[in-house]
Amino acid sequence: MAETAEKTDPWDPAQYLRFAGHRLRPALDLLNRIDLERPETVTDLGCGAGNVTRWLAQRWPDAAVTGIDGSAAMLEKAAETLPEVCWRQADIAAWTPERPPQLIYSNAALHWLPDHAALFPKLAGDLAPGGVLAVQMPRNFGEPSHTAMADAARGGPWIDILEPMLKPAPVHEPDFYHRLLAPQVSAIDLWETTYIQVLEGDNPVAEWTKGTWLKPMLDALDGDRRSGFEAAYRARVAAAYPAGPDGRTLFPFKRLFIVAQR
Repeated sequence: MAETAEKTDPWDPAQYLRFAGHRLRPALDLLNRIDLERPETVTDLGCGAGNVTRWLAQRWPDAAVTGIDGSAAMLEKAAETLPEVCWRQADIAAWTPERPPQLIYSNAALHWLPDHAALFPKLAGDLAPGGVLAVQMPRNFGEPSHTAMADAARGGPWIDILEPMLKPAPVHEPDFYHRLLAPQVSAIDLWETTYIQVLEGDNPVAEWTKGTWLKPMLDALDGDRRSGFEAAYRARVAAAYPAGPDGRTLFPFKRLFIVAQR
């Protein structure tokens, strides 16, 4: 999912998909916990380039599968590889289904949206009776991969542009979501997993965030300020995540999972 802006689409599918294997694993872990036999309608909310939507379509081949995302570049990539799915460009924060789906699936998208206190009950209410809301969100915003962005943003002449973009961690503790959803659903399953991701290449954690959370900040800058800020961030991240003796870098990454059945 991406915000819309004239500076154009802030997403670069090629950069995002550099780590497709690591990004796919939690998506499949979420998919494997969904107990639905033959849903008629499946929505992938914040579908991105469609690499997870493919698995939804394969698991439920008789379902009408719709992928929704705010990024034209991501949807263009998705349509090239999976033309049988219905792809729609929309602001997922304002999305309302035409008819209640049996499954609303959202992998690594809803952390981009504000006001989870209103969003999650709304999504649960959009489900058909017996339907499932399945969500996975990163919850590693207190780790150096992300705190280094704020440190670098406040440490240079780009502070006037970047400081207004700094926000509190967008994902709450698990009990926050349990309190929101429990009154609306018949069953709810929440868990967290920390994936110890083994990355290769030069400063790979900086390359990881460059395809997601760092990207809008880079897009807000140009010229020397952009290169200076990126260099400051990369230096901090390289120090926080040094390569091991084999040249590989360990990147622990915590994710929150929610499966709620109406």
